[in-house]
Amino acid sequence: MTVQTAAKQGGDKGIQAGIVWFNGQFVPQEEARVSVLAHALHYGSSVFEGVRAYRTERGPAVFRLKEHTERLIHSAHILRMPVPYAFEEINEAILEVIRRNGYEECYIRPLVFRGGQSLGVNPLPCPVEAMVAAWYWGAYLGEEAIEQGAKLVTSSWIRSPGNVMPTKSKAGGNYVNSSLAKADAVSAGFDEALLLDAQGYVAEGSGENIFFVRHGVLHVIAHSVTLTGITRDTILHIARDMNLEVRTVMATRDELYTADEVFMTGTAAEVTPISSIDFRAIGKGTAGEITKEIRARYLEIVTGKNPRYDHWLTYVR
Repeated sequence: MTVQTAAKQGGDKGIQAGIVWFNGQFVPQEEARVSVLAHALHYGSSVFEGVRAYRTERGPAVFRLKEHTERLIHSAHILRMPVPYAFEEINEAILEVIRRNGYEECYIRPLVFRGGQSLGVNPLPCPVEAMVAAWYWGAYLGEEAIEQGAKLVTSSWIRSPGNVMPTKSKAGGNYVNSSLAKADAVSAGFDEALLLDAQGYVAEGSGENIFFVRHGVLHVIAHSVTLTGITRDTILHIARDMNLEVRTVMATRDELYTADEVFMTGTAAEVTPISSIDFRAIGKGTAGEITKEIRARYLEIVTGKNPRYDHWLTYVR
C-alpha cells in the first residue's frame, strides 16, 4: 500500500493504518484487538509517541527516531510501566511497519498501555502491551493554517501542574486536559487552544510548544509544566544556525498579543504560524519572516536536504 492509497482510505472509515505491530506480531489493523476491560481504556494508563517519516532522495526516513523511542520508554518508567520490548525492538518495529505498508511518508504512533487483568484502580496487576501503527497525515491544522496562520483562543482549562499529573510523561490520561481545550476551541471556530498554567503564564497549545518573536529575538516558553518537546529542541538548533538570539521566558498571554510573530511546534504541527490569539492579530496577521525561515529550514532537515543534521534521520531502507 502506498501512502497515497492510505490517504484515500481515510474519511468516514476512520484511520486506515494497514499493517500494524501489535504485541510483537505484524497483523492487519482490524486484527489488533484490545480487551474492552483494558486498564488503559478505563483509567488512561498508557503512554505514546508521535513520530514522522519524511520522503527523501534516499527513500523514507524517520526523524529523530531514537529520541522519540527514548521518551516513550521514559514516559512508561514515570508511570511504573515496564516496557516488555527493548529499545532496539521498538525502533525496528517502527521501521518495519513503514516497510510493510510501503509508505514514503507517514505519521507513526507507538503506544504502550496496560491491558485487561484487573479493573481496580491499581495498574500493577495488569499486563503491559505495545502497538505501533502508521498512516498518512498531512498538515495537522490544515494547509490554510500553514499559508495564513492558525487562529488560537485561550482555553478556560489550565494545563495540569506537575504535582497533579506527570507532565514529563506523554501519558494518555494527561490528554483529557488537551482534548477538552481543543474541542472547545474548535467548537468556537478556532484552530487551536492556548493553555495557561496555574499561575496564568503561557504553557502550550493542546499538543504544541509555543515560540514568539519580538524585535528579532526568539523567545521560547519555558517547559516547567509541559512535555520536553523534540521539535522544540530542533527549533533551538535551527535558531543557533540562524544566529538568532534566544531567550527562555515565562510569558503571559498579553505578551503574545503584542509579539511580532508567534508560532507553534510539534511533530504533528511541525512549524505552524499563528495569525491571531483571542481575536487579536499577531503582527501583520500572517506568517512572519522569521517563522517562514525557521519552517523552511526545518523542512530541509527532515527531508534530508541539510547534511549537517543527517544523523537525525533513520533511513527506512
